Amino acid sequence: MSIKSKSIETKKKISKDERLKRISRFRILLNRPELGALGGSILVFIFFGLVAGDTGMFSAYGMMNFLEVSANLGIIAIAAAMLMIGGEFDLSIGSMIGFAGICIAIPAIYWGWPLWMSIIFAFSMAVLVGYFNGILVVRTGLPSFIVTLAMLFILRGATLAITRLITGRTQVPGLRVLIENDPIAWIFAADTFKWLFTWLGSMGLIALRQDGTPLATGVPASVLWWIGLTILATWILMKTRYGNWIFASGGDKHGARNVGVPVDRVKIGLFIGTAVASTIFACVQVLDAGSADTMRGTLKELEAIAAAVVGGCLLTGGYGSAIGAAFGALIFGTVSMGIFYTDVDTDWFKVFLGGMMLIAVIFNNYIRRKVTENK
Repeated sequence: MSIKSKSIETKKKISKDERLKRISRFRILLNRPELGALGGSILVFIFFGLVAGDTGMFSAYGMMNFLEVSANLGIIAIAAAMLMIGGEFDLSIGSMIGFAGICIAIPAIYWGWPLWMSIIFAFSMAVLVGYFNGILVVRTGLPSFIVTLAMLFILRGATLAITRLITGRTQVPGLRVLIENDPIAWIFAADTFKWLFTWLGSMGLIALRQDGTPLATGVPASVLWWIGLTILATWILMKTRYGNWIFASGGDKHGARNVGVPVDRVKIGLFIGTAVASTIFACVQVLDAGSADTMRGTLKELEAIAAAVVGGCLLTGGYGSAIGAAFGALIFGTVSMGIFYTDVDTDWFKVFLGGMMLIAVIFNNYIRRKVTENK
């Protein structure tokens, strides 16, 4: 037998080897965790395009509104998704938002600190809170649900008590005048691409106010934070060793430890990540509103987890994506603002939120089971 004939025969044997079974692109697509959220986003846009397409929802001003709401939720949903992939939960996200806002406002207004120093102080406190959550979970072996639930009450109570003790009230106004000329505040407060919106207005492509300025002044800073964090988190999860450690820690922490993954360090880092993301959310809200409120962030932890679940994260850990969480946030942000452009009672939004989460869990479980059965 010639060398060429032997080569052909070898290729035939290899092609019949079950270990080298070809996987269709459709099955690979089904295995992507963000598939459900992407499909949901498309359906939501189609729905509101039909029922609210002529109401101004998809004008430049309307789009900036629902993108800003989506971005605020997306910032914390991405961090929550990474923590869920790592096999843990953080129920203190919402309370951390309120606490971080007070950490910015009180030093700046009552202690005379520069605003940039107050912002750095808030992030320092976030790192400490995140580290404390993580160290408690990994050292005690307690469920993160219980540890962070306790931290939820501790932070919310401390925020309220400290604010009333120092200020005598639950709100701290007066921050807007401190934003100008501050070297850091513009990162969280300034609209971007203003020149583009001015040009679009001059061309008559977007709506203008009576004074000739565009109704939509630019892209909110929170949208850029949302996009940037999505890209960063996706790169970490898909392209770095740390990303592999996150998936391994959430999938099987004991097996991960046996192959040398620093599971405890990974989990602590993820808890710090959720606290820092909450502080970014707080900076955006406080500097946009010009004031801090002790009740800011209430129930945001549940919305963040819901967005992550809709985005394909499993409650058992080890599976999910940052892109999916971003799409999950986009769905909730679009619906929450889109309801105002329709005749639907806004009280039904929470019903939609719970329904979407339930449907997403069922859908993700179905797809995962089908993919597993076909392997």
